[in-house]
Amino acid sequence: MIEKSLVLVKPDAVGRGLSGAIISRLENTGMALIALKMLHMDQALAKRHYAPHKERPFFNGLIGFITSGPVVAAVFEGDDAVSVIRTAMGATDPAKAATGSIRNDFGLDIERNAVHGSDSVQTATHEIGLYFTDTELMRYTRKE
Repeated sequence: MIEKSLVLVKPDAVGRGLSGAIISRLENTGMALIALKMLHMDQALAKRHYAPHKERPFFNGLIGFITSGPVVAAVFEGDDAVSVIRTAMGATDPAKAATGSIRNDFGLDIERNAVHGSDSVQTATHEIGLYFTDTELMRYTRKE
C-alpha cells in the first residue's frame, strides 16, 4: 500500500552535517523523496508536533531540544513507507537500535537520536500537514 511518512532530521544530526547521509539512506530504501525543507522550529510548532506527549515528564525536554537548532523536514512516499522508514531508523534508543540503522550509526543517546519518523499513517497525515502544504508535495514516479 502506498503511504507517506514525515521524517525530521533533528538538530543534533543537522549540526553534525548528517542531513544528506540520512536522506540518502532513506532514499536507498526505495522510498521517493516528495518534499524537503530546512527550518528552525518555533515553540508553537514544536508543541503541536509533540502534542501526544504533552502529559509526559519528558515533554519540555523534547520541546527544548527540537527547537535548539535547525531541522530538515522531509516527506517520503512508497509501499509501506511508515514501516520501511521506521525499520531504517531503528529503535528510539540508539543503544538498542539494530546494527546499521540510522539511529545506531548516528544517534548519540535516546534524546539526540538523529531522526524522527511518523509512527502510523494517521500520524503521518497530521505531521505532514504541520510542515507542508499539498502544493509542496511533488508528484512523480520514482525510476529504479
